[in-house]
Amino acid sequence: MAEAESLAVTRRWLPEALMTLAVWGSALLVAGIFLWLLGDLLWRGAGHLSWSFLFSSPLNAGRAGGIAPILVSTLLILGVAVAAAVPLGLATAVLLAEFLSSHSRFGRLVGLSLDVLAGVPSIVFGLFGNAFFSIFLGLGFSILSGGLTLACMVLPILVRTAEAALRAVPDDWRLAGAALGLSRTAALRHILLPAASSGLVAGLLLGVGRAMAETAALIFTSGYVDRMPSSLFDSGRALSVHIYDLSMNVAGGDGNAYASALVLIGLLILINGTSLWLAEHWLNRRILTP
Repeated sequence: MAEAESLAVTRRWLPEALMTLAVWGSALLVAGIFLWLLGDLLWRGAGHLSWSFLFSSPLNAGRAGGIAPILVSTLLILGVAVAAAVPLGLATAVLLAEFLSSHSRFGRLVGLSLDVLAGVPSIVFGLFGNAFFSIFLGLGFSILSGGLTLACMVLPILVRTAEAALRAVPDDWRLAGAALGLSRTAALRHILLPAASSGLVAGLLLGVGRAMAETAALIFTSGYVDRMPSSLFDSGRALSVHIYDLSMNVAGGDGNAYASALVLIGLLILINGTSLWLAEHWLNRRILTP
């Protein structure tokens, strides 16, 4: 009898222990991969980092000098992409989550389009951006062309995550807003968007991460020029393109390539941290605020 009870306890405990072990193992594996990559970048690139590297122009095809123009071009391209994608993506997510049924024909069509766009290779976006923004609209190889192309790439991520975040808000919150006499717009502004802020920020971070790491699309749209841009219509080299060029095309450029990759990782961490801080200390304070 005692052996049977012990066997029953073991059968109940073993699956739970295995699941716990699998979850912790997966988390440690992900953290370990990130730390390994970061350690490799620090080992190979930290010696090349300095203030002059950040604030000087590249010399000798990038083997010497710094990345100041490239850093400015990267931030401008990212700014254009976010400025174009966030309003359009948020509006589309609100339409799908709040004004259209998930079973409507138009809603299914938009959802299918987003899913297809999310799976399109970046090189195809690059060719599209070159044909439409650079040639058809006459923007040429420019920061504006690169940023708008990246906006097209990150739209599916932004829309899907924002839509999921809005749908996750309980319907009781919508009913409470209606009971208080709030219009749908006011309820969306003061209740739903702040409540879904964590999901919205997650989508923004995923979109920014993909935009900053993109290379193929920018080669065909923003170009290779490594001088300081004077406007959005100038060509500009992004950090990801610079890293690729130093690693693949410039002999002796590996050191600066690793240092540039470190700067790129640092920018991602800074942007992620700032976005999370804004979500916690600004968006959440707007819940039910007139």
